[in-house]
Amino acid sequence: MHDKRFPNESESYRSARDELLRAEVELRAHVEKVAAQRRRLPVGGRLKEDYLFERMGPGGNVEQVRLSELFAPGKDSLVIYSFMYGPTARAACPSCTSLIDGFDATAPHMLQRVNMVVVAKSPVARITEFARDRGWSRIPLLSSHQNTYNADYWAEDEAENQMPMVNVFARRDGGIYHFWGSELLYAGLEGHPRHVDLLWPLWNIFDLTPEGRGADWYPKLSY
Repeated sequence: MHDKRFPNESESYRSARDELLRAEVELRAHVEKVAAQRRRLPVGGRLKEDYLFERMGPGGNVEQVRLSELFAPGKDSLVIYSFMYGPTARAACPSCTSLIDGFDATAPHMLQRVNMVVVAKSPVARITEFARDRGWSRIPLLSSHQNTYNADYWAEDEAENQMPMVNVFARRDGGIYHFWGSELLYAGLEGHPRHVDLLWPLWNIFDLTPEGRGADWYPKLSY
């Protein structure tokens, strides 16, 4: 498919690599097709209620903020990642933490175009303490401790077990509507649903290596 060659590669390597390259070209085309299909979604249901969240203010005081206030001027999309860190959890979810490590680093770039927040059901002081220990300072963190957002938008089950859901909301004609959710989480797929892999560089890097993701490896809070 091209005339580039790496030093000392064999003909068998090049043949297999070209076959893989054709598959990678097809995959890219399909990913872009799915992304375009996603963008063509009509808006979903109107926001159930203008949820009141809590956040830690710059002076260390707890502030209240409504979901509608999370839309900055000129930015009509809001991405909410639900962090599995409920009030009875002994520790924060390591996998969620790995994801948010990345969100915090890339937040200055993301927030140029879209609104994004991370929501957990723990009280805001507990979330803030964990964020401080983790070094998070740029991704907005909110507590849903006193509202029903998690239950309404599939970020917890009937037993109040927290779920790592991503939801996107769109502001249209003065209203706020649900646009997309990471429903692969609930699609009944065999194995891990991989519903947020597009947001998670870690696994995509592992996929480039001979070892792959590993059958039993998962992120930890410390190594």
